[in-house]
Amino acid sequence: MSRILVLLAVSACVAAAPALAGPGDLGGAEKQPINVIAIGMFFAFVMGTLGITYWASRRTKSAADFYTAGGGITGFQNGLAIAGDYMSAATLLGLSSMVFAKGFDGFIYTISFFVGWPIILFLLAERLRNLGRYTFADIASYRLDQSKIRTFAAIGSLTVVCFYLIVQMVGAGQLIKLLFGLDYAVAVIIVGVLMVIYVTFGGMIATTWVQIIKACLLLGGGVLLCILALSRFGFSLEAMAAKAVASHSDGIKLMGPGTLLADPVSAVSLSLGLVFGTAALPHILMRFFTVPNAREARKSVFVASGFIGFFFLVVCVLGLAAISIVGTDPQFFEGGKVGGKLLGGGNMPVMHLAKALGGNLFLGFLSAVAFATILAVVSGLALAGASAIAHDIYARVMRKGHATEAEEMRVSKLSSLVLGVLAVVLGIMFEKQNVAFLVGLTFGIAASANFPVLFLSMYWRGLTTAGALWGGLAGLVSAVTCVVLSKAVWVVVLNNPAPIFPYEHPALFSMTLAFLVTIVVSKLDNSASAKAERSRFDDQCVRAQTGIGAAAASNH
Repeated sequence: MSRILVLLAVSACVAAAPALAGPGDLGGAEKQPINVIAIGMFFAFVMGTLGITYWASRRTKSAADFYTAGGGITGFQNGLAIAGDYMSAATLLGLSSMVFAKGFDGFIYTISFFVGWPIILFLLAERLRNLGRYTFADIASYRLDQSKIRTFAAIGSLTVVCFYLIVQMVGAGQLIKLLFGLDYAVAVIIVGVLMVIYVTFGGMIATTWVQIIKACLLLGGGVLLCILALSRFGFSLEAMAAKAVASHSDGIKLMGPGTLLADPVSAVSLSLGLVFGTAALPHILMRFFTVPNAREARKSVFVASGFIGFFFLVVCVLGLAAISIVGTDPQFFEGGKVGGKLLGGGNMPVMHLAKALGGNLFLGFLSAVAFATILAVVSGLALAGASAIAHDIYARVMRKGHATEAEEMRVSKLSSLVLGVLAVVLGIMFEKQNVAFLVGLTFGIAASANFPVLFLSMYWRGLTTAGALWGGLAGLVSAVTCVVLSKAVWVVVLNNPAPIFPYEHPALFSMTLAFLVTIVVSKLDNSASAKAERSRFDDQCVRAQTGIGAAAASNH
């Protein structure tokens, strides 16, 4: 294992070598000088995380260790890890650039991402821990047909994972391109390789500690940058806002609702997707199985909510500060023209803010932290996708529960490799999209495909296998179809002149359809199996609320 890590580290250095020869291209923008400090911090972090992976690989002995760190993570540690998982590239890069470009609309976008956490805390966290083992399919299939529900749940999870991987790969590619001057495609490939290493060798233990460390670094770096930004305005938010209004082309309109959420249908659809999509992200749900009991699961959400909410406010301040500090500085524009386009694409204002306030040293630190953020999230996503394939489809559906742990882990590692290749391909395809916008689409799909089945399986006695399958498929197919036919894919990616689906967010339509179909089909299902499934609800309810039997299931 140690030899493999050394070889991979050397390979990463060789891959980056062309960047050391001269400045790189930033997607048509002026070429940037190589930031040696940033590159040094970048490699220091990569080597540190490879060390964590090596340490974790020696402690990953079983499937429980690989998927859930053996259930030995404390509530506070898991809360930090969840925060690290959720505070992704979209948070630091995408949301700050959204506030930079749209002001109040970007702030609303940011708050919408946070509102889903109380739902997880009060409705899901305890029941998830008491009912589940490794994946959310364990809950959805508890009293329903195992093979059918697990197959659907795995497909829904993999769809969400693939869309969310796009977000992280786009952010990572742009970040490394900014740092090294590498071609965007090469940058994405490097991230994909590192992701596969972390998941394949370290499993959940390595992923958890990478997430905890990067959460602490991201919070510290964000707060320090926020203090430096506020010091430019006498620590007055009012003065900062006034300067932003004076500097921005939208003027006072910056502080009110604008074009981003002008259509009420789009606003409601976006809100539903972000709120309920948060509660249905496979890599977030998977984290609740890493703690020993339901009490620690609730504590995890409480801790995560505090850190996430605080950091989102910091990000909004950074986006607002960047308008006047970065947005009026000629060195950050193409051709040195004030009013031109920011160098490095539409997701990089906070990185330019770091350089403007702290020089290359602070840019290097924040870039390394942002890269840590991306690596932690893509590792969690790959692990969630691999577990859906190996645990749900291979071990439970194909092998009917008779697969050995060694066989299951082998399939998981092979799946992570396949997901890594897929992530690279999708990341290259979606290079031009704003990462925060892509997250909105991902959450809409999660809210449509996963949340209705997950929620109704926990709280509604009348749910049947037929209802869950038809409703879940209706939500998944309609959400993906709407996304493909919307402007984000149909026009931007596929280069068609106009979108077929007029709205950019599908949740209002697809999630409503999923609930409706699930309820109607379940009501019409009077088969003997449906009656048996309804009768098992009482047993599930006792287990969900008391945790009786959960420990045995976890060790099964």
